[in-house]
Amino acid sequence: FDDMRRYCDAKEGEAIPIYTNKDGYDRMRSIYPYAMMDKAKIKGYPAFSGKIMPEVLNLDGARISSVVQSHGSFETLGLVFEEMDTGKRFAYYTDCDSVSERGKELARGAEVAVLDGLKHTPHRSHMSIPEAVEVAREIGAGDTYLIHMTCGVDHDETNASLPEGVQLSYDDLVLEI
Repeated sequence: FDDMRRYCDAKEGEAIPIYTNKDGYDRMRSIYPYAMMDKAKIKGYPAFSGKIMPEVLNLDGARISSVVQSHGSFETLGLVFEEMDTGKRFAYYTDCDSVSERGKELARGAEVAVLDGLKHTPHRSHMSIPEAVEVAREIGAGDTYLIHMTCGVDHDETNASLPEGVQLSYDDLVLEI
């Protein structure tokens, strides 16, 4: 949040809207109480206005669809971004231990999907790499990138074992859709 303070300054201290679910809003209020307000207290402080994410958020020329995901003991949101002119879609499902049938339906056939893939073995709040590969198969995106890996995942070895169209993400990855 602190890295965003310059954007708040550019808006003359007006809060930047943050779309989330109730769990996310409550967590932000508890971790960043100084920043969750309609206007920055003083110049140089961040300010964010929490908004509950609707199932579909329509923007100028784009749409963001959201779906609730399980992340261990709380819920996060999975997002599918769609460009209205082209119909191209980008699915982003991280910080989750599974993807619901609704989530798979929303992402099915997207140009790119980004999925949580923490490690090779099961974890209580993240998908394992084999679980993510299965979700990738069901979604059928043009390309799928796994994200959120632990340092115990050997990048080259794991990438070599993944099916075509699925690969590990990496720092400085730039995607053009």
